[in-house]
Amino acid sequence: MAEPVDYSEDSIRSLDWKEHIRLRPGMYIGKLGDGSAYDDGIYVLLKEIIDNSIDEFVMGSGKTIEITISDHKVSVRDYGRGIPLGKVVDCVSKINTGSKYDSKAFQKSVGLNGVGTKAVNALSNSFVVQSYRDGRSKIAEFAKGELIKDEPEKETTQRNGTAINFFPDDTIFRHYRFIPEFVESMIWNYVFLNSGLTINFNGQKFFSERGLYDLLTKNTDVETLRYPIIHLKGEDIEIAMTHGQQYGEEYYSFVNGQHTTQGGTHQGAFREAVVKTIREFYKKEFDPSDIRASIVSAIAIKVQEPVFESQTKTKLGSQNIAPDGPSVRGFINDFVKKELDNYLHKNPSVADALLKRIMQSERERKDIAGIKKLANERAKKASLHNRKLRDCKLHFDDTHERKQDTTLFITEGDSASGSITKSRDVMTQAVFSLKGKPLNCYGLTKKVVYENEEFNLLQHALNIEDGLEELRYNNIVIATDADVDGMHIRLLLMTFFLQFFPDLVKAGHVFILQTPLFRVRNKKETIYCYSDEERRNAIAKLGVKPEITRFKGLGEISPDEFGLFIGKDIRLDPVILKDANIKGLLEYFMGKNTPARQQHIIGNLRVEKDDESINPTIVEDEVLPIAS
Repeated sequence: MAEPVDYSEDSIRSLDWKEHIRLRPGMYIGKLGDGSAYDDGIYVLLKEIIDNSIDEFVMGSGKTIEITISDHKVSVRDYGRGIPLGKVVDCVSKINTGSKYDSKAFQKSVGLNGVGTKAVNALSNSFVVQSYRDGRSKIAEFAKGELIKDEPEKETTQRNGTAINFFPDDTIFRHYRFIPEFVESMIWNYVFLNSGLTINFNGQKFFSERGLYDLLTKNTDVETLRYPIIHLKGEDIEIAMTHGQQYGEEYYSFVNGQHTTQGGTHQGAFREAVVKTIREFYKKEFDPSDIRASIVSAIAIKVQEPVFESQTKTKLGSQNIAPDGPSVRGFINDFVKKELDNYLHKNPSVADALLKRIMQSERERKDIAGIKKLANERAKKASLHNRKLRDCKLHFDDTHERKQDTTLFITEGDSASGSITKSRDVMTQAVFSLKGKPLNCYGLTKKVVYENEEFNLLQHALNIEDGLEELRYNNIVIATDADVDGMHIRLLLMTFFLQFFPDLVKAGHVFILQTPLFRVRNKKETIYCYSDEERRNAIAKLGVKPEITRFKGLGEISPDEFGLFIGKDIRLDPVILKDANIKGLLEYFMGKNTPARQQHIIGNLRVEKDDESINPTIVEDEVLPIAS
């Protein structure tokens, strides 16, 4: 039993708004991260500022938003009404202060709690807000939430609107960087959901005319679609859907402009409504999995006073469209039943193509039913004593606050998996060990996932057989050696995910683990280097005769050292899918060895030479002193 601790009036402490945000940032922005994941905190900071500008556009003010990100500085300028000048400081530094409590002004806004901008302020080394309003301007500057400059109003010729500049605090967001693809994806979603809005990001223009129709066109290989995209719009709801040739289901869901990456009541209602409507249209009780197999769809709804399951608003919890309005489920079901049924009656060619897709899915499901049953029974037995999986205690489908940290490392061989297993966080980090190079599954059918024991066990470890709703790990990290064989295993695993579970990659769950290539040290300091440039900088910093080690494989890194690389300073490279043509991408890199691919390899060969003046040749098996 622990010794009793003095508990008195002195034990009670009240934190002001900025202290609480900085002490518990996860409560306000979710996980912190370094920017390698699309839902890391720095992107939430950016989104909180943009959301305010979007709300101005929705209210009919300001059709353009300017966003610039460079050298860790973020600038957002809108041309809305501008914050009332007398309330500029309060709106960015007083919790529960804002205009969104006035439901007439912002009935269907994303953020209603008056917290978002204040969180950005508190978590930034520098935060500057300037409002332009009717020929007058007001500017205020903060550092970590503390007001350091409050300038008086002055005249301006600038158009009405608000400009915010901030630098995220690098003591909270360690080693952070903004990945342009994640920012661009966020901006595309904004313009898809707000037709007529233009966003300029670092000189690139983003604009959409057809909303969710454009979203599916951009994110899908249109050549693989079984029928034209169905695009339906109503009051407070918009839907786009089609079927492709990929495996699984793919959904893009939004509430009041917020991308609900983890779905929620609206996405679940849509999935149910599609099945019910199609069954009634064809007058046949199809299996739901056959109807939804290969579906690609997007749904956006507007809700009064939305309730999300966290401050980061990635999953809708609202049961009703409005406090006294219909249920989300009933609202969506009624819309889909009427509009989708009408569309199919008016477009018989689409109805025929959809029916053929459903019947094909039914045949494919029955074709693998036997082997799937046997494989699942085998996997269920293996899961009790699965030597390939060293599981963790928390999982992504838990309600625990640390679920965002849940990670599965996929390693090659027992040596590497042993080091990670001994140094991992047993609460949130699991390890799956491959026995060698996995099968190149390009061009194979889903049957191979069940026939191949390793693939089947991996599928069950992730729990993704029926979609991502019960995914057990937020981060799937491919951890292989930085050599030719390791790179090949990476490609084979990425082929597996892209071939059979592309939504896992598109949702930002797959990463590559970076581990140090070199260790440079003297008697006082040790520096781990992930590139030749970092090695040269470390040598220059440590000076005379540092000792340098070249790590050949993960198994050579001791468990004590490995703990440094998979903890708070973990470096991950996200697997980002830029090209919607997955089939063409896999065919080029993983198909037959064509002359075009040979030429690509030859044209991209790179030979690097060491700078002998500061870095003589390093023998991989030895530790060599570096001459001064």
